Amino acid sequence: MGWFKKQPDPIDNRSRELNAKIAELESRIKKLNQELHSGEKPRPRPAASPFGSPAAETETEAPPPSGPPRGGEPIFEKVDQNRLKASAEAPDTPQHFNELGVRKYDLWSLLDRFRKQFHGPPAANPKLVNYLAAGSIQGLRPLRYEKRVARNRFILLLAILGLLCLFIASYALQRHH
Repeated sequence: MGWFKKQPDPIDNRSRELNAKIAELESRIKKLNQELHSGEKPRPRPAASPFGSPAAETETEAPPPSGPPRGGEPIFEKVDQNRLKASAEAPDTPQHFNELGVRKYDLWSLLDRFRKQFHGPPAANPKLVNYLAAGSIQGLRPLRYEKRVARNRFILLLAILGLLCLFIASYALQRHH
């Protein structure tokens, strides 16, 4: 029974494989760059010429390529900063303070803070969490199954601990009489 053995993580295995492929591709890129700079120019293929090249402009007037720009310029997305900051801060309205300027006792916020102690931070990627929970990633068991296994282990260990306590108590009672 492999109860206390750590199960191999398929995501870690896949990330190692992908990192190895990335390293291989980077080495090939370096090799090709060295060949390019050493004076040997590879022959350009007609299908591989980019839209902005002179060969492409002479053949047909092509529309500009869609997608990210070819330069190294980053693309920034607009993020609603007000919505992000508003949820993190508690409201500071005059109704939340008494006449002396001290914050009033708020039972609901106390319960919310108490509840947040038992919950982890919200998921950064809720779609990934849904995939993991449903078992939609190939090679991974759904979290329902993992929770059930962990719950059954806990119940078994609790039963063993209970039996152990009963044996100790019965031994102590027999010894006492």
